[in-house]
Amino acid sequence: MASSRVIGLDIGTSAVRAAELEFGSGGPAGKQPATLVRFGHVPLPLGAVRDGEVAEPIVVAQALRQLWSTAKFSTKDVVLGVGNQRVVVRELDLPWMPLSQLKASLPFQVQELLPVSTSDALLDYYPTGSSDGERGRMVHGMLVAAQRDTVAANLLAVESAGLRPTMVDLNAFALLRAVVRGELAGQTVALVDVGARITNVVIAAQGVPKLVRMVPSGGQNVTDAVARALSVSAAEAEDLKRQIGLGFAQQDGRQAAARAIEEVCQQLVEAIRSTFVYYGSNHPGRGIDVAVVTGGGAHLPGLGQYLSSSSRLPVVLGDAVSGLRLAKNVDRSSLAGMESLVALPLGLAYGVAA
Repeated sequence: MASSRVIGLDIGTSAVRAAELEFGSGGPAGKQPATLVRFGHVPLPLGAVRDGEVAEPIVVAQALRQLWSTAKFSTKDVVLGVGNQRVVVRELDLPWMPLSQLKASLPFQVQELLPVSTSDALLDYYPTGSSDGERGRMVHGMLVAAQRDTVAANLLAVESAGLRPTMVDLNAFALLRAVVRGELAGQTVALVDVGARITNVVIAAQGVPKLVRMVPSGGQNVTDAVARALSVSAAEAEDLKRQIGLGFAQQDGRQAAARAIEEVCQQLVEAIRSTFVYYGSNHPGRGIDVAVVTGGGAHLPGLGQYLSSSSRLPVVLGDAVSGLRLAKNVDRSSLAGMESLVALPLGLAYGVAA
């Protein structure tokens, strides 16, 4: 099997990011690690993407054209990620049948489980195992249902930029592939990707996803709270947020901002913690070993310690670049501090090459 290259594309609230991976013989499961050939990102203005959906396709398409121009990707074929509050992900057991037939039968089997008609949703199924029981052979897995219009807007922006989407994948699964490798692949891991407006929480046991939740809050919500508290611009609030952090003593002039940061983070961390508790109550005796945080919002000083204290779990910053080879044109220093930001596009590239 010859080497192959795949580009994963993440359209986030604050930036578009893409990574190009080269796989040798055997693909991601082969003996040789993948090679990061190119990575690039271009910031987006506020409002261009809202809650994980492209609101201004022309603006996003322009950013994508700029990204391809500067990063010099080798192809315009991309794997696109999706993940927002209008994507339903839930565990589901179904009667065993070949996967192609199972996926074709989804519209008839899941209608009562969805808040919209199956004709208005894109459906997929991620099998995680099978068993034999009183009802015969069953497939265990996760149903993914995305409302068509939430995907259509993102596809429009990508195609308007002259790119060719070859596959649409769930961001949560991409995170799993990018981060849960090596030692983490043998543990029960809680992945927490703190984006600008959406925080993806994925719990996986020995590399198999068990629970996915999308929390409608992230780093930009913290910035907004600081901007309101001090009546400053979003840019000033972002700088102050990074300087103040979470859980550190502040002088009088910054106490209002510190309280604003703490209030938003407290709500976010409680939603994350409750997800951990829900998982534990449904999987007794198989507790979470470690929480791994990624995304731009994960770099808020003190957030990791706060989450660790609240959840009573060790918390580490994810490094999706670890274990990868780097092409000669990729400067390792250019990725310093961005290891967790690369996770989504890397994971998307891993998916289509699997």
